[in-house]
Amino acid sequence: MFTGIVTDIGRLLKVEDRNDGRLLRIGTAYEPAGIDMGASITNDGICLTVTDKGTDDDQHWFEVFAGLETLAVTEVGKWQPGRRINLERSLKIGDELGGHIVSGHIDGMAEIVGKEVTGEQIALTFAVTDALAPFIAKKGSVALNGTSLTVNNVEGNRFSVHLIPYTVEVTSWGDYGVGDTVNIEVDPMARYAARLFETLGDFRK
Repeated sequence: MFTGIVTDIGRLLKVEDRNDGRLLRIGTAYEPAGIDMGASITNDGICLTVTDKGTDDDQHWFEVFAGLETLAVTEVGKWQPGRRINLERSLKIGDELGGHIVSGHIDGMAEIVGKEVTGEQIALTFAVTDALAPFIAKKGSVALNGTSLTVNNVEGNRFSVHLIPYTVEVTSWGDYGVGDTVNIEVDPMARYAARLFETLGDFRK
């Protein structure tokens, strides 16, 4: 479980493509000694399992493996060395829940269709599929590339968010522009509520 509060900007150091997925080595500020093998870390919002870790030439790193299912629903297969990646380690009992509950299971992709920069602040407008649009509500929460954000406005299958200067500084959002796509995870509560209404509707039939 995660909160959508990014705690490090990692950098993709190398990739190894295999017939069953993709191995990624991520440079990080996290101390390897504090990362358990098998731990979960979100990489741009994708929950991946640590399979190796270490330090080379003062550069800390960890490795994760993205399976075929992950490659099918995200753009991890297109990631190239040098890419900056929003990282968050899993929530521990007693940690502050600063964002909202995030599972790290990506629902799909959102395309940036509008960007407005005012000083150090950024307003972004996204478009999603018709299937995902009903799960996004004004003033609700959404996780985009692993960042917990509040939805400002919704119109059809488009919605907007506002990035304050601090968020821009501690994430990789400054790298993105119109036409780019990002990982989206809708608020789990919205998903469960939709399933509940669907089930109640079945009972009434």
